Amino acid sequence: MPGKNEDPPEQPASLRLGAELHQIAHHLRMLARAQDRLHDLYEAVIDRDEDLSAVLQLIAETAKELVGARYAALGVLDEDGERLAQFIPVGMSEQEKADMADVDPPQGRGLLGHLIAHPEPHRLNDIAAHPDSAGFPPGHPQMRTLLGAAINIRNKTYGDLYVAERRDGHPFDSHDEALIVALASAAGLAIDDACLMRQTRLDAEYFQRMLLPQLPDLQPFDAAAIYHPATSPSHIGGDWYDALLVDHACAAVIGDVVGHDLKAAAAMAQTRNMLRALLYDLRATPSAVLTRLDQILTAVTDSPITTACLARIEPDRPTGWRLRWSTAGHLPPLLLPPGRPARYMEADPDVPLGVDPSLPRFEHTRPLPAGAVVILFTDGLVEHPRRSVGEGLERLAALASEHAALPLRALIQALVDNHPGDGHDDMAILALRTPH
Repeated sequence: MPGKNEDPPEQPASLRLGAELHQIAHHLRMLARAQDRLHDLYEAVIDRDEDLSAVLQLIAETAKELVGARYAALGVLDEDGERLAQFIPVGMSEQEKADMADVDPPQGRGLLGHLIAHPEPHRLNDIAAHPDSAGFPPGHPQMRTLLGAAINIRNKTYGDLYVAERRDGHPFDSHDEALIVALASAAGLAIDDACLMRQTRLDAEYFQRMLLPQLPDLQPFDAAAIYHPATSPSHIGGDWYDALLVDHACAAVIGDVVGHDLKAAAAMAQTRNMLRALLYDLRATPSAVLTRLDQILTAVTDSPITTACLARIEPDRPTGWRLRWSTAGHLPPLLLPPGRPARYMEADPDVPLGVDPSLPRFEHTRPLPAGAVVILFTDGLVEHPRRSVGEGLERLAALASEHAALPLRALIQALVDNHPGDGHDDMAILALRTPH
C-alpha cells in the first residue's frame, strides 16, 4: 500500500487514454442529440412563424441540458454590439423569478460587459473573484461558476451564450467549453437562418402587396378589400382581387393562381391586368369576359391554372339591383342580405382558367336588395386539414352573420381575424355593399 503522503500509483497510459476517449465520445453523442433537437424544434418554430425569441429560448435550454448546468442565458447585443438589447434566462424556479420581478434585465455591464468586449470563451471558477464582477442584484440566485461563449454570425458577434453552476457542483471543464462553443456556433447558424427567413418573408409580403391594387372610388357602392399573407415563411401567394365601375355597374373579381412562388405572383399580376383591360374593352357579361380571358391566357402565356369568380352588380329597375356572376373553379360568393343570415349563392362552377378554353362558361343571376353585401374570398379563409371545406364554409357564413352589423371594413377584418382556416395559405376578401 502507498504511504500516507504518497500519491496513488498512476494508471497505465492506455487506461487513461481509453477513459478520455470514452468521455469525448459521450460528449459528442450529447452534442449530436442537442443539435438534432435544436434543428427539429427550430424548424417547427420557423414553420409556425413564431418570434425569434422562441429560437433563442430553445438554444439556452439546450445549452443548460447539454452540460448539466442549473442556469443558462442568452444575451442579444444591440446594433452597436456594445450592450445587451435582450437577455433570455432559463433554469430559474418560480420563486427565483418572483424574487427578480422588480430587477431590470442585465444591460451588459460589469462581468457581462467584459465577456462582450472579449468574445473568446471564458470559464470562471469563482465569479466574485473576477476583477470586473460587480456582484448580483437583490434576489438573484447565487452563482459561483460560469462558462460563456460568443455567438457569431457572418463575422459579427450576435450575442453570448452562458451557463452557470453545474448540478454536480464541479467547475466547468474543457469538455464543457468545447460543447458550448460548438452549440454557440450551431446557434449562430440557426439565428442567421431565422433572421434571413424573416426578412425573406417580409420582402415576399411586400412584393405581394405591391401587386395588389388600391380599390378605386366605387361610389355609390361601398367596398372594402383585405389581403392576409400565409404563415409559411417566404410564401408568395397568387391570391388577387380587383373592382371597377363600368357602365354604372360595379365589376368585382377574386382569384387564386395555383402556386406559392414568384411565378404565381407574376401570373397573378398579368391575369389581373388582362382582365381589367377586357372589362373596359368588351363591356360584356362575366361569363363572356372569363371566356375571352381564358382564350388569351392560353394563347399568349404559360400562366398556371387559376380559379376566379367574376361578378357584376348592375341596376335592376325600377328599385333594386341584380348580380351576375360566373365562377371558374372558385368558391361561391357569400351573400349577406340586410337583417337576414348569410347564405352562399350556390352554382356549379365551371373549370378553372387554363384547363380548356373551348369549354362553355355559364352565368348566374340573382336580384339583390339595397344594402346587401356580396363577399368574394379565396380558399385560404376556410381550408383546414382537419375539417372539410363544407364545414369551413358553414363557419364562415355563421361568422359573417354574427358581424353583419359592422361597417364593411370592420366586417372583413373580423372574418380574417377569426377565419376557420388553418392559416397555411393566403387569404383575400373583397366585399361590396349595394347602395340604398
